[in-house]
Amino acid sequence: MPDTRRARLAATAVHLPSRYRTMGAIRERIAASGGAYVPPAGLLEDLTGVRGVHVRDEGVQASDLAVAAATKALEAAGAGIGEVDLLLFAATSHDLLEPATAHIVAAKLGLVCPVFDIKNACNSVLNAVETACAFIAVGRYRTVLIACGETLTETTRWRLPDHEALLRAMPGYTVSDAGAALVLTAGPAGEHDPGVLSLVFGGDPTAWEACTVAGGGSLHGRSTDDEHTTLRLNGSLLHDALDVLPLALEVFAHREMEAVRASTFIAFHQISMPQFLDTSAKLCLPADRCLATVAEHGNCGAASLPLQLVAAQESDRVEPGDLVGLIGLASGACFGVVQVRL
Repeated sequence: MPDTRRARLAATAVHLPSRYRTMGAIRERIAASGGAYVPPAGLLEDLTGVRGVHVRDEGVQASDLAVAAATKALEAAGAGIGEVDLLLFAATSHDLLEPATAHIVAAKLGLVCPVFDIKNACNSVLNAVETACAFIAVGRYRTVLIACGETLTETTRWRLPDHEALLRAMPGYTVSDAGAALVLTAGPAGEHDPGVLSLVFGGDPTAWEACTVAGGGSLHGRSTDDEHTTLRLNGSLLHDALDVLPLALEVFAHREMEAVRASTFIAFHQISMPQFLDTSAKLCLPADRCLATVAEHGNCGAASLPLQLVAAQESDRVEPGDLVGLIGLASGACFGVVQVRL
């Protein structure tokens, strides 16, 4: 990046729907669906370590969750609607296949600026940060609003024919609906100035089948098959990918990972408590610098990293001037490592 311009994280905000669905309630709904299999009481909690998930109200869209978070972030940054030069909608979810959900978010906020979507599973927000940094660095835009709205509970599978189907559908029981937003602005790039200090991305595209929602695209179109419209694990591919990604991080992002481990706070994508513990161990992350939000809030998709950062700020674990590491892990399979000085 040029020495005179660096993307600065002016504000981060999240919005969590007030409705809360416990694992017990999820089991009850599975039982009420009429499927042949109902998991034993306590099994979902034991397998995931998650207490419950947030669920949007009827009629609330991904764009609405994004708008709620974006409104908070703009207020926290002291930025008016007219100061936003670019809006990026970054999420696993969307309102419609066409147009881009960013247009709907912009209309609801009253924005008149360029907009587009960035979609890369749970790394969507981190890739949006990368995009915003590039635009800010070259002087194309000065203030970029990243808005995320996740309606992931719509991918939960309720009718189960057997225990194997439960295991394939397991990620769908820990996902939450959530909104998140970040405001990035141009600032100086001195040695101690705040801003995004480093970014590196990579992954293993051969593992794209590991975890999928197959319906709605050209492959399965308007399929109503539960196997295609719900979040699904495909064999052991996800487990294999989660084993490979930490190794890939050490190979392709060794320097950045060393810097992240020295950060005051480290956020990484969380899908369950066993995965949280396993990933932190494999990446050699200091336990006292991480925060397990997944147990209480579930897997918030692309809103997961902003949620952890906001939780750290609200609990006074970080303050201006501190270094924060963000590690994205997503279906695809891909990773991202970003370090920010607040």
